[in-house]
Amino acid sequence: MDLASEILKLKRQRNAVILAHNYQIGDIQDIADFVGDSLGLAQEAAKTPADVIVFCGVHFMAETASILCPDKRVLIPDLEAGCSLAATITADHLRAWKSEHPGAVVVSYVNTTAEVKAESDYCCTSTNAVKVVRAIPEDKEVLFLPDMFLGTFVQHETGRKNMHIWWGECHVHAAIRPEEIAKARAAHKGAEFLIHPECGCVSNCMYLASQGDPVAKGAHILSTGGMINFAKKSPAKEFVIATETGILHRLRKESPKKAFFPVSEESVCKYMKMITMEKLHRSLRDDVYVVKVPPEMADRARLPIERMLAIG
Repeated sequence: MDLASEILKLKRQRNAVILAHNYQIGDIQDIADFVGDSLGLAQEAAKTPADVIVFCGVHFMAETASILCPDKRVLIPDLEAGCSLAATITADHLRAWKSEHPGAVVVSYVNTTAEVKAESDYCCTSTNAVKVVRAIPEDKEVLFLPDMFLGTFVQHETGRKNMHIWWGECHVHAAIRPEEIAKARAAHKGAEFLIHPECGCVSNCMYLASQGDPVAKGAHILSTGGMINFAKKSPAKEFVIATETGILHRLRKESPKKAFFPVSEESVCKYMKMITMEKLHRSLRDDVYVVKVPPEMADRARLPIERMLAIG
């Protein structure tokens, strides 16, 4: 059986759309109707005319699609595709934190569960986190969660003094260290350096850049979507990339005459790689696995997501 042909046939029969994150395996990216970062995928989910959304990403992304599209059927090909970052905070954690800071504005990175989003005032992605925080009146305390490295980056960019940051991290990005960056940049002198704001060394990189350290010189702190666009427009021919390795497939596909080198070949998210062509085929064929956020929770979580989309 030609899986790709069967998937496309089932997609047409069910009036489905396939959305895939930039960290998915190459075959999944190639068959998807849209490949993007969390913000781009949320935007596509919100506007699709399809009856069925098949989300090739991790569970919180499928939840976001369900919140934005309550009348559509949202499927994820593997229910075990979770997120180590989203798992660092629960709704109970957040309620307790809010009680310590009454009146604070809660900004939740999109890498959170629907329960956490329902307790939030704004959602954001790495693409628009700085814009979201800047949109909040300066006299308001901000609780930013759950990624401490993205939070540190946003605090640095906005100069916000009354911002509190949750102590959470992505296991893949947190493992990328400055010494690995130094080694990769030394091996590819002259290459542009693109780093995701979730990386454990991003705050270190900002400090090193301010001190004129060559390891961080010229670093571009970008979301995965930002990396794609930067690479397309840049006159550079070589790039060193600090994020999950799945992004390399799209970078090489969309800029085939340029060379891309990962800081570490071991920067692989096991959850993103759980979705395969076989599982995607089964998802469309057998209508598994349905992701449905309870209506009351979805209603509460929708406002912070819509605020995120409105800011862009």
